Amino acid sequence: MPNILALILAAGRVDELSLLTLDRPKSAVPFGGLYRVIDFALSNLMQSRIGRVGILSQYQSTSLITHIGTGESWDMIGRHRKVTLLPPSSGGQGCEWYRGTADAVAQNMEFIVENEPDLVLILSGDHIYHMDYQELIHFHLTQKADLTVGFVKVPSAEAPRFGLGLIEKKSGSPGGRLREYQEKPAQPISSWASLTIYLFRPQVLFEVLRSPEAGNPPLEFGRDILADMVHRYRVFGYRFKGYWGYTRTLEEYWQTHMDLLVPRPKIRLPEWEIRTNLEHERIAERQPVRVGPRARLTQVLLTPGCEVEGRVRRSVLFPGVVIEEGAIVEDSILFYDTRVGAGARLKKVITDKRVTIGEGSRVGGEDLPASNRSHPGLLSSGLTLIGHNTQVPAQTVIGANCLIYPHLDRQAFPSNSLPSGEILQ
Repeated sequence: MPNILALILAAGRVDELSLLTLDRPKSAVPFGGLYRVIDFALSNLMQSRIGRVGILSQYQSTSLITHIGTGESWDMIGRHRKVTLLPPSSGGQGCEWYRGTADAVAQNMEFIVENEPDLVLILSGDHIYHMDYQELIHFHLTQKADLTVGFVKVPSAEAPRFGLGLIEKKSGSPGGRLREYQEKPAQPISSWASLTIYLFRPQVLFEVLRSPEAGNPPLEFGRDILADMVHRYRVFGYRFKGYWGYTRTLEEYWQTHMDLLVPRPKIRLPEWEIRTNLEHERIAERQPVRVGPRARLTQVLLTPGCEVEGRVRRSVLFPGVVIEEGAIVEDSILFYDTRVGAGARLKKVITDKRVTIGEGSRVGGEDLPASNRSHPGLLSSGLTLIGHNTQVPAQTVIGANCLIYPHLDRQAFPSNSLPSGEILQ
């Protein structure tokens, strides 16, 4: 087995996730009841027997650092197994923030050299999927590739959002020579979108990261490097056929959670053997789930510490969520220690940590909601988002597509009604 060094790109905040990335990077956003988004990349590495990992962190990294800890949760402790957090350098010549995916890796070339890898595997820490990277590595070595890029098929209408590859067809092979690559083209060349999975020969990686002109270094792999590499190196595309959850927008994040709840789930958490840090948010200390005699649950993901006395449908409840008697929760994602008061009703709501919904309140669920007035691109599908540590007063009515900022108490609500599409901060 070749000596593999993995680098996880976990530095960024995604504006489209709004309040969920206000004080955490996207890679540390909670997902699926117990997990963080980065757990999927880390668990894939663990199961692929790749134990030396560098995590490129930058934006509001406290939550990510707390979650990763020593790496013990993913068996990344030992003589040849270690997780290293790699924030931007300070002092000397390396004193800039990461300015893109390629720039982040370039700032850590010394770390790569010190580890003396045979291959460097660069991954996004932002995606929901299950992959055995050993199959990708085997394909790369068989083809004697300089670079292998992972791709997944996306709907044609969505293709212009992604970097796209034109991969030659080769019978019986999971991939082929990458003939062309374009970053977010107006006219798609294919429906195969980059997974932001790059497997490099180290010498080639160092070559392409060096500035072609003084003062003009490449910042992004997709935008600045891949299109040119196709014509100068042996670059191959690897076709991934499994489930891939792209959670860049709130609607995609919500839909990926709903994919957990269908009768035949597309995301099979037990089979995928996803690991997480059970000490983060005191998950390991939580009491067993308690479901009251009058509770009714349909397609619900429950986690330790939840207490349910009301009715819940098609929803994900993180540890410590309490649903009081008479409350109704539908199509919602409720983070840690959210409390829904008696008689309250929630429809298509995402709450961050420690939110309280007062008794008898109504949040979301209008049939024809108005788009959010300031962020129509973020909230137009009926979702309502409530920031952490917010207390919604009893008997309050909040429409769909509303955005409520963190740390608001009962005194911050000007009245008992917030129409659809409004912002409260």
